[in-house]
Amino acid sequence: MSLFKYESELREPLVKGSKTYHQITEDIVAPIEVKPGKLWYIGFYIAVCMLLFGVFSVYEEVVYGIGQWNLNKTQGWGWDITNFVWWVGIGHAGTLISAILLLFRQGWRTGVNRAAEAMTIFAVMCAGQFPVFHMGRVWDAFFIFPYPNSRGSLWPNFDSPLLWDVFAISTYFTVSVLFWYTGLLPDLATVRDRAKTKLRKLLYGIASFGWTGSTKHWQRHEALSLVLAGLATPLVLSVHTIVSFDFATSVIPGWHTTIFPPYFVAGAVFSGFAMVNSLLLVVRKMMNLQDYITIGHIEAMNKVIVLTGSIVGVAYLSELFVAWYSGNKYEAYAFFYTRANIYSTLGWSYVGMIGCNVLSPQIFWFRKMRRNLAVTFFMSVVVNIGMWFERFVIIATSIYRDYLPSAWSVYYSPSIWELGFYIGTFGLFFTCFFLFSKYFPVIAIAEIKSIAKTSGDNHKLNVAHVEAEEPEAFAHEYAH
Repeated sequence: MSLFKYESELREPLVKGSKTYHQITEDIVAPIEVKPGKLWYIGFYIAVCMLLFGVFSVYEEVVYGIGQWNLNKTQGWGWDITNFVWWVGIGHAGTLISAILLLFRQGWRTGVNRAAEAMTIFAVMCAGQFPVFHMGRVWDAFFIFPYPNSRGSLWPNFDSPLLWDVFAISTYFTVSVLFWYTGLLPDLATVRDRAKTKLRKLLYGIASFGWTGSTKHWQRHEALSLVLAGLATPLVLSVHTIVSFDFATSVIPGWHTTIFPPYFVAGAVFSGFAMVNSLLLVVRKMMNLQDYITIGHIEAMNKVIVLTGSIVGVAYLSELFVAWYSGNKYEAYAFFYTRANIYSTLGWSYVGMIGCNVLSPQIFWFRKMRRNLAVTFFMSVVVNIGMWFERFVIIATSIYRDYLPSAWSVYYSPSIWELGFYIGTFGLFFTCFFLFSKYFPVIAIAEIKSIAKTSGDNHKLNVAHVEAEEPEAFAHEYAH
């Protein structure tokens, strides 16, 4: 048995190949120093076209009013709030990977944390637009800010979870940006030092804040990273908990339930990890980073997906049990007649939710499936479709049938401008991600180097060789 006590021989290496520090730098920085390939340009232009369609859709809604959306008498929330909650959920995995796994010293986070952090920032940017434009008259948005004014007692209701959302998500966004940018500083300095033009050297020099790699800089960098990780960890739990309060503090059947906070957090991590998986598989292929984003990384992500998917499944069953056991006829109507009834108007969305979120992830109990890239990519897309269904089920099925049958609306379906707004946020997300992958290292160079000695392919081979050839020397070096 190996005497090396820091890294199990059974764990596969997190860095493939016999990589030197210089090779690691070359592999990760080289893609941003050369002209992008044809696939990058195709993807970027498609994303920009989607973004422009979204901008035009928002223009139609702002100029002609909220009536451009198919909201009606009971359906005051439709695709806009569904997509808001969905995008906030997508943004959860980045901070979870960065902060919580850093505090728990999980080495496998180093290959995926940078892209996940960027994904968090872009997802929150997309989410924040939906409540703003849902106001309709966006030019009056300053009315919601708590500042002294001459309009009398026009103040926000601080008891409303909708206002808590503003504080929670803005704080989450700020801490996520700081955490992401702090990790970027050493890598930006590396790109600065390799720059071949004065403009690149100037811009990356400004962006790196004069980083020199001195001992003092590294000490401050590590201390700040731990502080930000400590701040971000409760935010991971609090942000989607507060989003769930938008529903749980109401008296609408299907919303008024105490299980929502943990249920929403598990669902957010579930969808966030699925999105990270799909993005990383594309980045891994396009930028030839297979040695750094390994099958082991993908398998670890899939383990989290099957765990959180199972938690979400238990939450679905708990909702049905509570609706039955409570004896509340309105709650029972919302769940058994409106949602879990395949013959109801919106029953198809509940079936899609259960199929995508509960049944399909169970395939990852099999190791072969967890390590299959094609299955992983397909499943990551399926999971995100299922999580969208979940948000739509929660919002639409609870309010399109009100307490008063006379107020019941017709079947809700989005207008072209609601659909266009959603497509536009995808355009914004992928436009930002393509630009990020072009101008920033998508993998944390410094962090990969920090684990190369203990978790790299070459190191494991050397340890095995030394242990076999010189057991006394190995014992002397590693026993203490």
